[in-house]
Amino acid sequence: MKITTLATALTLWPFFASADVTISDGWARASILASRPAAAYLTLTSNQSDQLVAITTLIAGNVTIHAVETGGDDVSRMVKIDALDLPSGEPVTLAPGSMHLMLMGLSEKLEEGTDLPLILTFASGARMEISVPVLGPGAMGPKE
Repeated sequence: MKITTLATALTLWPFFASADVTISDGWARASILASRPAAAYLTLTSNQSDQLVAITTLIAGNVTIHAVETGGDDVSRMVKIDALDLPSGEPVTLAPGSMHLMLMGLSEKLEEGTDLPLILTFASGARMEISVPVLGPGAMGPKE
């Protein structure tokens, strides 16, 4: 029990890929079925200009960055982003209804109370391994 509590507390603490990128407020929403996509969210702050260029996890065949755009017909669509710009010193937040990480081809569903391991790769060559908590299917963030 103490190990689980410590592990969960550490996943909520800001992560450091290097001295250049900080990750905070990371979380994923529980999925209903493994056959359905899931989403993960976080805030990235870089102290030098960089780009998030790839995300991987052992439990998804594909992880992409998506933005939500509304067209002239007032219909919102998800649009894949090949690289997420990280301006120096400016937090970039991925959140529900906005930019997010889309996990497709899950080998298992995301269960509330577990952790989702992610590997983030940056254009600078930095690589970060993090683990974010999986919250309930209706969650809107780690601080609700």
